[in-house]
Amino acid sequence: MTQWFADNWFNLLSSVGIWFAAYTIHVDAKARRIANFLTIISNYRETWKECFRNQELARVLDASADVANKPVTSLEELFVGLVIAQMSSVYYAAQNDLVIKLEGARQDMAQFLSLPVPKAVWLKTKPLQNHDFVAFIESPSK
Repeated sequence: MTQWFADNWFNLLSSVGIWFAAYTIHVDAKARRIANFLTIISNYRETWKECFRNQELARVLDASADVANKPVTSLEELFVGLVIAQMSSVYYAAQNDLVIKLEGARQDMAQFLSLPVPKAVWLKTKPLQNHDFVAFIESPSK
């Protein structure tokens, strides 16, 4: 046994070092995904604060908003555009395992974009979005 250890100590030490490095990378990646998730939540909160502070954005969440008789304002379009950009960034972060899995993200995004004002902005900006993001948003619920 002593002879084996003397002949293989370097290989054994290297194996332990490789295992430790892999474990450290795994733990770091997990911490990074959680930190990214917290950043997304913080950005989400900051974006939505504007909606609740500014009465001019009240129609964004109004399910009975009549966009045919009162078209979407430039402020509403800007706000919904920012939300769509945020949705897109969350989608791509999730696709690349940069955040923890967000179980209801697709349904949440689709529900928001089904409201009259967001839907009008989505239909206008959808051609500017990446095809896979559009397919994700418009795919049926699972």
